[in-house]
Amino acid sequence: MLVFAAVVLISYLLGSIPAGYLAGRIAGIDIRHAGSGNIGATNVTRVLGKRYGYPVFVVDFLKGLMAVSISIFIEKRVQPVLVPTELLGIVAAISCVIGHSFPVWLSFKGGKGVATSMGALFGLVPFVALIGVAVWVITFEMTRYVSVASMTAALAVPISILILMPLKQTGGAVLLYFSICLAALVIFRHRSNLSRLVRGTEPRFKRK
Repeated sequence: MLVFAAVVLISYLLGSIPAGYLAGRIAGIDIRHAGSGNIGATNVTRVLGKRYGYPVFVVDFLKGLMAVSISIFIEKRVQPVLVPTELLGIVAAISCVIGHSFPVWLSFKGGKGVATSMGALFGLVPFVALIGVAVWVITFEMTRYVSVASMTAALAVPISILILMPLKQTGGAVLLYFSICLAALVIFRHRSNLSRLVRGTEPRFKRK
């Protein structure tokens, strides 16, 4: 139980590191009051450019990957652990994404969890994560909407796991349920984008 609690706490705190907010402060602005007001990499890139946006994406991605990696490290070093490695990794991933989306340091108003979810998936199921990345890239190139690409990729992950489960290429049903919850959280965090898409006011990334 102590191991479980430690993984939850460490992963949440790791996920709650507000990379986008800190990047904005370094640049001399409060990113929460610029652009869409979101602290994620997409808004940082729009407002401050690639110089700030890309590093924010990398940090957010690494938060998810590190949370899963730390949980596996703890499981291997602490014995006995009553929680299976996969389940402990999933708990770490969920806690990290929740920390990113609802950081205690910013009154529980954080990012949308796409990059952090992607990092966590690479730690759990790299092959499925690569499918998600491919879907994101293809959708973005077709639509130029980051939000549409993110939600489509989030939906592609549980579908991919469901298809690959009979081939023994992914984990069991717990991983499928986790991916469904993750997709639901990502889509929920994009509800404002959905409203703008319906109204036709969602901004695209223009080709240079």
